[in-house]
Amino acid sequence: VSQRLDRLPAPPPHPLTPAPARTMADDEEQSPFIKLKSKQEEIFEVEREVACRSVTVKNMVEDTGSDTPVPLPMVDSKILIKVIEYCKYHQQAEQTMPGDEENWDKEFVKVDDETLFNLILAANYLDIKSLLDLTCKTVADEIKGKTPEEIRVRFNIKNDFTPEEEEEVKRENAWCEER
Repeated sequence: VSQRLDRLPAPPPHPLTPAPARTMADDEEQSPFIKLKSKQEEIFEVEREVACRSVTVKNMVEDTGSDTPVPLPMVDSKILIKVIEYCKYHQQAEQTMPGDEENWDKEFVKVDDETLFNLILAANYLDIKSLLDLTCKTVADEIKGKTPEEIRVRFNIKNDFTPEEEEEVKRENAWCEER
């Protein structure tokens, strides 16, 4: 009986048995760079450690490998260049001069409103927490201590409330004004 069992071919793998998972270590042997494809379909070749500061990119590379460009249809080329600049700086700063990022960050976010808001959207989409925190804090600092009217002027927001609606909102939120 044992002789017959030895001659039988190995059973095929069960259909629910997962294939061996690809790991980043497998891909690292392929290339130290990852290609990112922007909304305009421009390709940016970025060091793996820099690109993988984005949780979104890291997960996509782990799922699909690094041989094909990672599509980022929600990120404009101009903004992706800024995001890559941010990630490169912070990757290098962590290795060479930790703690020196604050001044660089302050200069990095000195951009026009459109760029700042697009950086917030990109940081959120790409899941880069430190960049999202930095850009949101920048907007919060702009708003802090301002009246609703000052905020509307600063960010060019049209007031679409009627005077009655505005009065009602003020009454409902009177507790906010108490200090």
